[in-house]
Amino acid sequence: MEKRASCGTRRVCATLLLFSLYPLLGRGSWMWLGVTPAGSPEKLRCANLPLTSRQKDICERKPHLMASVKDGARLGVTECHAQFRHERWNCSTTRDPTVFGYELSSGTKETAFIYAVMSAGLVHAVTRSCSAGNMTECSCDTSLQGAGSPAQGWHWGGCSDNIQFGTWFSRRFVDYASRNGSAAKGGDALLAMNQHNSEAGRQAVAKSMLTDCRCHGVSGSCAVKTCWRTLAPFDRVGRLLKERYESSVQVTDRSKRKVRRKDKDRRRVPVGKEELIFLNKSPNYCVEDRRRGVAGTRGRRCNRTSAGPDGCNLLCCGRGYNTHVVRRVERCECKFERRPEPGPPRRPGTADLTRRRGAARSGSFPEGSRRGSEAGREAEQRQVAAVSDRRARRSDAGDGGLCFQGLFFPGGGDS
Repeated sequence: MEKRASCGTRRVCATLLLFSLYPLLGRGSWMWLGVTPAGSPEKLRCANLPLTSRQKDICERKPHLMASVKDGARLGVTECHAQFRHERWNCSTTRDPTVFGYELSSGTKETAFIYAVMSAGLVHAVTRSCSAGNMTECSCDTSLQGAGSPAQGWHWGGCSDNIQFGTWFSRRFVDYASRNGSAAKGGDALLAMNQHNSEAGRQAVAKSMLTDCRCHGVSGSCAVKTCWRTLAPFDRVGRLLKERYESSVQVTDRSKRKVRRKDKDRRRVPVGKEELIFLNKSPNYCVEDRRRGVAGTRGRRCNRTSAGPDGCNLLCCGRGYNTHVVRRVERCECKFERRPEPGPPRRPGTADLTRRRGAARSGSFPEGSRRGSEAGREAEQRQVAAVSDRRARRSDAGDGGLCFQGLFFPGGGDS
């Protein structure tokens, strides 16, 4: 009986865990792995994750790869938040399996950035895992070994990051998701757009790769250098994709598989593989629209002195803002130095010198010396307190908190 009760309790717990971590909605995305608490995906089986059928097949056949998929999803979501933290659209996410909600299928510039940065994050995470030796399918890239320029004193060696495998796996995993998820809403045009932007994200990782070298020689000389290719920090990839987001290209939705510019004057100009493309213009994101999942900018923090997107004029969409002056007390870097204690008054005469020397040797001092020392310390403390009080009064009388100047909290309505 106890065994049956324990088994039943386990089943109930597993069911509750499943419903709390993954609400069973109609659509989901592998990007959900980037917003789940640590350890949550490992508790669920592949069949219960918000993946497409082909992604679930990869998960079941090679479950050890899912750790890198989760790291890539977290990397992409974090970088999206970092790049848009001061924009009207701040890359807001939810625990919903679609993660980005309306933006995942809206066909806007924001959709383009999401697919690009998430695909790039997966390439980056898988490639790092290969170089660290965490996968049996890949290791370091040895295709450059032995090449180089001996005449110039360097050659390829070391452990180059295997971006070829990371790119291949990202294509196999992400493109399956866009193929199954986009066909239901938006047709072939949205499918072509998502696949193009995913590839642009992979190209951004490849373009931002760095070359590291190590010197070899006698007594620290650099007679020969061994060089290898390594991934750049992912925030550099994020900045590159943000620049391409700013210069993204609107394309027509009538061309099915072929991507063509919507601008008639430049329609014959081919779209580059590294460019981000979009179908529909973005909303202004100023006013809340629950149907589209737009939160609006009401209650956001803005910077009054900034002329950029985080400035109050742009972020508040001309509606005005409320200012709140905040006073904060901090510990300063002041140091109190103890001055040497004043000695007893000197008196002329040999007897007085002999008496004071004897007192110093015996460890005793005259009573007047101790009183003078205590009085001096009390006077010094009163002086320090008076200076601090004057500084506090000057701070309250002025404009206050200069280090907070320009940081305000908008109330969302007309000022």
